Amino acid sequence: MGGIGLLQSRPVQIALLVIVNLFVGGMVGLERTVLPLLANEEFGIAGKSAAVAFIISFGVVKALSNLFAGRIADLLGRKRLLVAGWVVGLPVPFLVMFAPNWNWVIFANVLLGINQGFCWSMTVNMKIDLAGPRFRGLVLGLNEFAGYSAISITALVSGYVAAVYGVRPQPFYLGVAYALAGLLLSSVPVKDTTALSKTVAGSSLPLGRAFAIATWQNKPLLSASQAGFMTNFKDGMIWGLLPLFLNAHALDIAAVGTIVALYPGTWGLLQLATGPLSDRFGRTWLIIVGMLIQGGAILWIVFTQGLALWSTGSILLGVGTAMVYPTLLAAVADHSEAEWRASALGVYRFWRDFGYAVGALVSGLLADALGTSTSMGIVGVLVIASGLVAALWLRDVQSERFTETGVTR
Repeated sequence: MGGIGLLQSRPVQIALLVIVNLFVGGMVGLERTVLPLLANEEFGIAGKSAAVAFIISFGVVKALSNLFAGRIADLLGRKRLLVAGWVVGLPVPFLVMFAPNWNWVIFANVLLGINQGFCWSMTVNMKIDLAGPRFRGLVLGLNEFAGYSAISITALVSGYVAAVYGVRPQPFYLGVAYALAGLLLSSVPVKDTTALSKTVAGSSLPLGRAFAIATWQNKPLLSASQAGFMTNFKDGMIWGLLPLFLNAHALDIAAVGTIVALYPGTWGLLQLATGPLSDRFGRTWLIIVGMLIQGGAILWIVFTQGLALWSTGSILLGVGTAMVYPTLLAAVADHSEAEWRASALGVYRFWRDFGYAVGALVSGLLADALGTSTSMGIVGVLVIASGLVAALWLRDVQSERFTETGVTR
């Protein structure tokens, strides 16, 4: 009985959810290095906009899954949605391994988008349920550290496996292990936290009302949403174009994998510090400076040459992203009431992850028309502009309260 009680304690449940998110992130990490090269080498897709189609399908579906995840979780329960996300994700590595054409890969990424939207959203919401406002930045930092560290390690490992054995099927064996482990952990030891989210009196807002508040009516939430959108706009571009940019400069797959992995690796590791740092010293300055660093890092990569300098740019990109990623989530939680916080986070995560799709599409079209380097440079400038927009409207209000319409008093 003592062991069961320990397993159900909040710190242990938070730790289990951190481990679950390792596997969630690992599922995406499989594709960071290998899939853009797979498009070119095995399917003969030369156009950049066609090659990044898998990111577009992933981004759109993940964004929509994020948007509705909070509402579905209110109806079905957080744990059930977490498990459902893993069931949907289980076929993904098999579809990529045995795909006879590129459409199979695009469909696999539709399923991956659902997997990521449901599973990552639930690990975020369940940790917020368990931690409370005092440790919100800390647990979100742990969550994002786990997910993005797994992306980095898997991108690195899959790159080296691809260099030795080829771009498939061997790199995707890891995905089978990740999906099975995530499904098992989510099904058995992880406990539902839905009841904890209901402890505050009041009914949740309709999704349409929460969408309006988080998208344009509440300026701080609007500011957070646009910053999240541009952060993943940049990430969609990096995911699709950086491996092709580096490969075009005669780097082999192993070197490409190393540089690609440095970005999410730095991003993942530093979130252990940036999450709790935002709890103590405020969110706004981290978000603004982080956006400026991200944009500057992209320009660094475009205008420098050589493995060492590109690696430095990848690390700087990770530093900037780590400053904003858990901090934006915590800021959205700060600016929303408990009874509609899951919906507000879902709206924010919709806009953030819709950035994947738009960033991949726009940067792919620009790369086809103007060249990869020019496309990357334009995205870098746009990210810097987003940081300036955040400086206009975003502010720290952890101690303030909101009316039910989401407008500060």
